[in-house]
Amino acid sequence: MTNGAKKGIRLSGEDRAELAAQLKRRYDAGESIRVLADATGRSYGFVHRLLSEAGAELRGRGGATRRA
Repeated sequence: MTNGAKKGIRLSGEDRAELAAQLKRRYDAGESIRVLADATGRSYGFVHRLLSEAGAELRGRGGATRRA
């Protein structure tokens, strides 16, 4: 990732919007939130929030479903 992606540095304005757009493109291409979080050094929650702000259509959780 480019500028503004370092953990612990507050992102705002254009840098935040740019990172959100990059993450949305990667998420829309199939990468998971967890993979994006690891790649950027940010938390899962931060990436989830940015994707929501960017208007990404968030996918449901993967894996098998449980039936009682």
